[in-house]
Amino acid sequence: MTTDSPRTVPPARAGTWFQYAAPLSWSAQVLVAVILAQTLYFKFTYAPETRHIFGPLGGRPAATLVGLMELVCVVLILIPRTAAVGAVLALGLMGGALMTHLTMIGIAVKNPDTGESDGGLLFGLALVVSLCALVVLAFRWRDLPFVGRAAV
Repeated sequence: MTTDSPRTVPPARAGTWFQYAAPLSWSAQVLVAVILAQTLYFKFTYAPETRHIFGPLGGRPAATLVGLMELVCVVLILIPRTAAVGAVLALGLMGGALMTHLTMIGIAVKNPDTGESDGGLLFGLALVVSLCALVVLAFRWRDLPFVGRAAV
């Protein structure tokens, strides 16, 4: 039996760990989408925490641009055909977020209105999104344009 589909599961792998691949990938995709979607409100409304973070990085236009890119990422990562592209975009965005935390604002971000620290929550969420995006890519890398389809 021969098919042209790159998603054909070889019979030797059908009963092993491979049965957990789809639920694991979907769990990672949903977690990335939920985390990124819940931060959109703060970026689009330019909340005080967002002002503190994005002030030195370009202000409201920068926050809105990052928010739009995160919204695109949420949509892409929830569509099976484009999940790998969404994961790559999420990795790029979170790479920028992590570097900003490490080089400019610190791991724990303080709320300028209350003076309270987030205890590294935003940094931790960026790490979780990055790890989940890597999980998605581990299972869906063949769906990337110019990578999987041409190589199969």
